[in-house]
Amino acid sequence: MIVTLSAVALFGVLTLVLLRSRTVGPLNALTVFLFGFFVADTGAATAIRAVLNALINAAHNIS
Repeated sequence: MIVTLSAVALFGVLTLVLLRSRTVGPLNALTVFLFGFFVADTGAATAIRAVLNALINAAHNIS
């Protein structure tokens, strides 16, 4: 759960920065948000979480 919350916080901050720098418009940000929301509701969510956990564990073991 900690990893999921951290990813949500990271992507939330990144979206906020992109919106404030006007790199991404509000409609594009909404589209990306809805895409993520619907992907999380599918069977792909388990596979995506597994890949993210593997990447996090790999990054943790680098040092």
